[in-house]
Amino acid sequence: MPGGFAEAVGALICCAVLIVITGFVPALGRLVSSIPKPIANALLAGVIVPLCLAPAISAGKVPYLILPLLLAWIVGFAWHKLAAMPVTIGAFIILVVLNLDPSHTGVTASAHGLPALEAIMPVFTLRGFISIAVPLYLVTMAGQNIPGFAVLDLGGYTYERQPLLRKTGLASLLIAPFGAIPVNMSAITAAMMSGEDAGRDPAQRYWAAVASGVAYVIIAFFSKPIVAFANIAPRDLITAVAGLALIPALVSSLSAAFADPGRVEAPALTFLFAASGMTMFGVSGAFWGTLVGVLVWSLKQWRRRAEDKTG
Repeated sequence: MPGGFAEAVGALICCAVLIVITGFVPALGRLVSSIPKPIANALLAGVIVPLCLAPAISAGKVPYLILPLLLAWIVGFAWHKLAAMPVTIGAFIILVVLNLDPSHTGVTASAHGLPALEAIMPVFTLRGFISIAVPLYLVTMAGQNIPGFAVLDLGGYTYERQPLLRKTGLASLLIAPFGAIPVNMSAITAAMMSGEDAGRDPAQRYWAAVASGVAYVIIAFFSKPIVAFANIAPRDLITAVAGLALIPALVSSLSAAFADPGRVEAPALTFLFAASGMTMFGVSGAFWGTLVGVLVWSLKQWRRRAEDKTG
């Protein structure tokens, strides 16, 4: 953007403040909580379905890479449900190594550790607030937090939304000056960490999130060689692995979204808008899908109540 990274940092701070306000203002929290669960689940499905389509799409492009990956997933799944992804990851590493271009293997020993840190004074502008902070807030709420809460509902977890929004908002405010994106309920990650693949006992599944957090910290210290490895890995192969990992979450969210045969129109619209990848006025389809879905759901509820009164 015209103001550079400093203006972007200012916008990130403003976005974090908006999330904190949502966590402290009960009316805003109730607004988020009032979104029907089928809409929230349809939103989750719409967010993750593009990744879930990746294995099929990539198989049409590079079958010699994707078909062995799919075979590994099937073999692992046939052996044990929890073995599907570890076997797939192993096959992914082997395929990347076998398809290495000798001219791209130069990851030096010095290419690890933390990068150089440089202090940047944030710049706050109306343009940055309108064009970055507000859209990012809406996308974070509609594309990550609301589907993330839907994931917790699917898993049968007990939680309070307001404290979670306050904590993620404050954490976002703490890291925003470093140029970090907002901390959120992370729909995609939550879908993998809170499902049956993370353990049979729901009370012990938090260990998956702990392991994930430790892995993120380790990755941060070795980001350069890891990024270099990701750069030499075929992009279709990476997205295919992610898609296979999210299949259980997609099945669960779709089942919950369309469980009531009499109320499928609103979730369908939410799903289609979120999955389309469209953007309008700088805001992604996740927000517009939620808005349209809630509108149709509310109109149908109003019509049913009117019919009940007249009938």
